[in-house]
Amino acid sequence: MLAALSIRGSHMRRRDFTAALLTLTFSSVAGAQQRERQRHIGVLTVGTAEDQVKIGQIPAFIQRLRELGWAEGQNIAIEYRFPAGQPERIRADARELVELQPDVILSTGGPALTALLDRTRTIPIIFTNITEPVSSGFVANLAHPGGNVTGFSVQEDAIAGKWLELLKTIAPQVTRALVLTEADSRPQMLMRDAVAAAAPAVGVILTTLAIHNLAEVERGIESFVHEPGGGLVVPPNGVTTPSREQIFALATHYRLPAIYSYPFFGRGGGLISYGVDTTAQFREAAVYVDRVLRGEKPGDLPVQLPTKFVLVINMRAASALGLVVPEPLLGRADEVIE
Repeated sequence: MLAALSIRGSHMRRRDFTAALLTLTFSSVAGAQQRERQRHIGVLTVGTAEDQVKIGQIPAFIQRLRELGWAEGQNIAIEYRFPAGQPERIRADARELVELQPDVILSTGGPALTALLDRTRTIPIIFTNITEPVSSGFVANLAHPGGNVTGFSVQEDAIAGKWLELLKTIAPQVTRALVLTEADSRPQMLMRDAVAAAAPAVGVILTTLAIHNLAEVERGIESFVHEPGGGLVVPPNGVTTPSREQIFALATHYRLPAIYSYPFFGRGGGLISYGVDTTAQFREAAVYVDRVLRGEKPGDLPVQLPTKFVLVINMRAASALGLVVPEPLLGRADEVIE
């Protein structure tokens, strides 16, 4: 039987993660009596446990489940896997979760979903943070996914062209931009192409760096800064997301204005971000998990596209770069971090 809370693939001690998660999401259920048959949920996200607590995605998922009547230790048990972006660990964790035969699995990101589908076409899977679910072969179509998979797309390629416009608005001196795309990723290529299409209109020359790890990011930025007028475009991927704090530090050190995607980049120290609120998506994913646990099939639940993109401006980062943020841009922001 699945444990009520099990964590693998992270340096965070189990008791530390549990304490943080419980504090953030719900009061203790110690001593609560099991009121109905316990259901089992698997969670596979490519990041680390520490990062999930910091970002707030998994806590938001659990809180929403609780609002819908599902509480760990009472009527659900959740088996977590946090492979920290390691490809071999992602595949191993996917295999372990499938072998446990949970009632439904929450999957985050393309590598995790790919690994799960290599193992099962029957266990219901709800995904988040997927850019191209149809062209990637995850679902048959958006309205009627079919099979055992549905979820929430981020559609970053649809807004990637806006990133350069926003970067140029907050930092007009930028005439060159380095785009940090994850190597060998079709969704990342689509984002790169969308950024490239917008470049001539804003007068920015692009350089693309295909990255596998943080060391390649560091070397690429060091080489890029030899000429003036530089800036960074940082799409979300398996390298930039877990290494975002190091990239923030590099951007500040080399005085490179940078634009990011998900709101947690801007909230966490990035200059400006524009993208889907993934924490909100995790709350929405909990609704789909609830519907599956109550008998609906994932193939009958439409894939949801984002309806809102969040603009975050970090004034501390702007100050560190010596930038004065234009008032009209501040007026457009959904969140301003002072």
